[in-house]
Amino acid sequence: MKGMSYMRKYFGTDGIRRIANTELTPELVYKVAKSGAYVLSKHTNHVPTILIGRDTRLSGTLIESAMVAGFLSYGANVKLLGVIPTPAVAYLTRKLKADASVVISASHNTFEFNGIKFFSNKGMKIPDSLEEEIEEVMESGKIEELTAVRDKIGVYENCENLIDEYVYFFRKNFDTNMDKINREDFVIGLDTANGATYKVAEKIFTSLGIRYKIINNNPNGININDKCGSTHIEFLQKYVVENNLSMGFAYDGDGDRCLAVDEKGNLIDGDKIMAIISKYLKEKGKLLKDTIVATVMSNLGLHKYAEKNGLKLEQTQVGDRYVLEEMLKNEYNLGGEQSGHIILLDYNPTGDGILTSIMLIQAVLESNKKASELTEIIKLYPQVLVNAKVNSEKKYDYDKNEEIQNAIKELEKEFDGNGRVLIRPSGTEPLVRVMIEGENQQDINKKAKEMAKLIEKNMM
Repeated sequence: MKGMSYMRKYFGTDGIRRIANTELTPELVYKVAKSGAYVLSKHTNHVPTILIGRDTRLSGTLIESAMVAGFLSYGANVKLLGVIPTPAVAYLTRKLKADASVVISASHNTFEFNGIKFFSNKGMKIPDSLEEEIEEVMESGKIEELTAVRDKIGVYENCENLIDEYVYFFRKNFDTNMDKINREDFVIGLDTANGATYKVAEKIFTSLGIRYKIINNNPNGININDKCGSTHIEFLQKYVVENNLSMGFAYDGDGDRCLAVDEKGNLIDGDKIMAIISKYLKEKGKLLKDTIVATVMSNLGLHKYAEKNGLKLEQTQVGDRYVLEEMLKNEYNLGGEQSGHIILLDYNPTGDGILTSIMLIQAVLESNKKASELTEIIKLYPQVLVNAKVNSEKKYDYDKNEEIQNAIKELEKEFDGNGRVLIRPSGTEPLVRVMIEGENQQDINKKAKEMAKLIEKNMM
């Protein structure tokens, strides 16, 4: 039942994500929790302990309550971490030697959505196979058999103060260096998206003596990601320029992503971030195997940068879990996505927005250059993405169609190494995504539309 043959009903590419209390109901959450506790702790010979963290969404406490009920009913004990970024939950899972953890968040989505992400005892997102196993238990009709009785029922405790351990993690790793390199005139902008980093970001940057101005740090349950954070970077861009700041950082709702802005307000996306950090780590002899791990969606400019600087670029399918799998398999320590989900495996096995910010700050301060000057090491190619509407049953067959394949080959021949064509079926919709990169924006816009039309003609 594992692998491709199993059709997922609940879990997507980043846990379960649905509209709270209509699609993601307390009843469903209870079943997910009970099944998850069983699957994630069936190889333990002790009472399991599970951590729960959440972001600032209105529905967070509702989902949390149902989750707690499911875990306790199975017989697991629960530690509630309160509002806390995803990477802090990952860190604390390992630090406290918990059996598993859960983050209640819909990441960059608007407030009406919420989601559930499971982490293993190693602080890593659980693999597809375990998510499938949880679904199988949920659908088996045997969920009531997992009910604890009498003195086996679990208990929970509030442990919101544990977030200070995460603050200490930054002090332990970066305090000494920041003391050496920090400057009075270096001031950053922070946009916490009214999300999970709204309080802890201030604590961390204050503890490291980094001067900052902060916006969108007053959550009210419904303003998370609302015209702010990494999904609306334009507000931070304007803020950095208006306040004459050295650079700025924007996080998403759960704090595992970071996009940056230079002093001129220019965007520093995930690809540019990886280029800057890889150069910084390589100069210190800390970039393992001189390799960056990125997804197939990363810009051609990152490939060219790697080639030029004697680095290897490994590619995975889209999704940070696949980046992490590749990093673990081959012992690499830097990987990520264009969206700003950067994994620095020497510190944490998940994307960490605040950690990414501090690595970039160190790179800028130690270079004695402005952020805009550091980004000059990589030139990104214009990129366009067009969706082709296709028959849902045919969307995986584009590579079997001779006319489509010939058109792709012709385009790649025309680009002669200075452009790229990537065709990717959507995992959730009847669409095939056409991504084209090249030197001229108008040219690639035209070519992407033509390719999308050709795919629609052949696959409806």
